[in-house]
This record gives sequence, C-alpha cells and structure tokens, in this order.
Amino acid sequence: MASGSLKKKHNKRPILKPHTPNPMASRFKPSSYCTKTTLIVSAFLFLFVIWFSAISFKTRSKFNSQSHDHSFPKIYTIEVLNEFPHDPDAFTQGLLYAGNDTIYESTGIYTKSSVRKVALQTGKVEVLQEMDGSYFGEGLTLLGERLFQVTWLQDTGFIYDRNNLSKFEKFTHQMQDGWGLATDGKVLFGSDGSSTLYLINPQTFKVIGKQIIKFNGHEVHNLNELEFINREVWANVWQTDCIARISPEDGTVLGWILLQNLRKNLVAAGNYGIDVLNGIAWDSVKERIFVTGKLWPKLYEIKLHQVKKQVENGVIEQLCLRQRFHFEKP
Repeated sequence: MASGSLKKKHNKRPILKPHTPNPMASRFKPSSYCTKTTLIVSAFLFLFVIWFSAISFKTRSKFNSQSHDHSFPKIYTIEVLNEFPHDPDAFTQGLLYAGNDTIYESTGIYTKSSVRKVALQTGKVEVLQEMDGSYFGEGLTLLGERLFQVTWLQDTGFIYDRNNLSKFEKFTHQMQDGWGLATDGKVLFGSDGSSTLYLINPQTFKVIGKQIIKFNGHEVHNLNELEFINREVWANVWQTDCIARISPEDGTVLGWILLQNLRKNLVAAGNYGIDVLNGIAWDSVKERIFVTGKLWPKLYEIKLHQVKKQVENGVIEQLCLRQRFHFEKP
C-alpha cells in the first residue's frame, strides 16, 4: 500500500475587522483541522476493514479447500528403479538398510523365524540367527550397534549384536503386541497391530508417548512394519498394498503410497504363493527406498510420484483402511 502526505495550502486571506468570538459557536462548529483528522481516521478504518475482510476470506477459503482437497494428505504412486533377488521363503516382518548394500531382515512363522544379514545385490543370506521355535519374529530396527526385535502375540523382544547376530539381551515392552519397530536414533517407534503408534524409551522400554493414527475421522488399524524416513514414520498397513506416511509429532497422516501393482505383477508372473506387502527400508545416504513382502521373490527400489489429479471420495478408505484384526494370545 503506498503512503502519501497531506500538504497544507497557505492561502492569503483578507484582513477582517477584529470581533469578539462567540464562545458557544466555536464550541459546536468543528475546525478545519478536526474535519481533516476525522476524514483520515475514517478512511484508515475503512481500508483496515477491507484488508481484514480479505485476509479472513482467504484464510477461510484455504481452510475449506484443505478440508476438501484430496491432495492433502498427498497421494503417491511408485516407479520401480531396481529389482533385487529376495528369499521367497522369507516371511518378512522387519526390514532395514544398514549401509554397504547390506540388509537386515526379521522373518516370522513359528519354528522358521529368524534374524538375518542379507546382501542387497544378490539376496544371499550372509548370516542367519534362527529363533527358538516358540517365537514368531516381527519388527526389527537398528540403533547404534544393536538390533532390536519384537515378537508376535508377546511382550518379549530381543537385542542382537549387528556384527554376528549373537543374542545378548531379552527385554519386555509395554505394547499390547509386537508388530513393527523403527527409530529416529533417539527413541523407538512401535506398532502392535492397532491404530496406535508408540514412542518407547530404548533404555527402559517404557512407553513415553503414543498417538492414535486417523485418516478422515477413521482410525488406521493394523499398523505393521515401520521405518523412519526424513522425520516421518512410514507404516505398512496389514492386508493392504498401502504405506501410510505419518507425523510422529501428532499422528497426522501426511500421505499415502499406493503399491498395488507390485503384488499384481508378481501374481501375473506366476508367483501365486506370495503373501502381503510388508517391509520398508531406507538408505539415508543415497536416499533410496526399498520395499518387499512376505514370501516375495523380489525386493524393489522405488521412487515416488505424487498424484496430481483429485482422488475420488472413498478411494483411500477402500484401498488402505481395514477393520482391526484381533488375535488370541497363547
């Protein structure tokens, strides 16, 4: 807004005979200065009202557009950049990238559960730590030199040495079950198959915070394998081909990644025995994203592409949300 100045004009006036002013008249007749001041104040107030109304309208419009804008949360499809061999007998429950083209993986199924070190390029299992047959391996994450793993239908977890996978500690957590694990390098993030994302102290294993994850008023149940990527927690949603991108600060779903084509293409190629999408790994140095699934013969490096067009109402709910599954503990 440009600003201007008022210049007073000094006009020559005729000399009038002196007279005695009427005090009552001067009291009720406004002076020229007061009139100008009133006009300036009125104009300022008028402009302020217009400005404030415009700002309020823009704010309301932005809020309303976000409320109905299906690009918020953002929706992504994927492009496959590379394919790598993956053990088709691995019932993948936890996945992480540890540098030098090395993958660590936790697998499930009673009597077949394990923690393993895998070469990314060849899919070869370089080190294998088999678990006791009474445990069903679940989520896995790496903090420092230690691998943390949880187990299904139990509050028991294990810690391994990343260099030789020799078990050296058992721990008990406070989640209702053990499904997924991830870390930001300070705390552990955990899931138990519900809509709750847990924050866990890695020293005491006590829950220090939790968020209920919702999308469009619906709880996002069956949060499964987790990964921490660029200040977000990414979560597989069990029984779907979706990954939810979650803010760990308030539980907001920031985006959805749709990966239906991966499983469809595997089945079309004759891989009829595969199970669901599960497993996210992040190479923070080269910024590579890896995904796989249970009993999948391939592990994929993917790139995200944001969907520009508007997604119809109910599509994400249909693709990515499921009723919560309840399992009986032994």
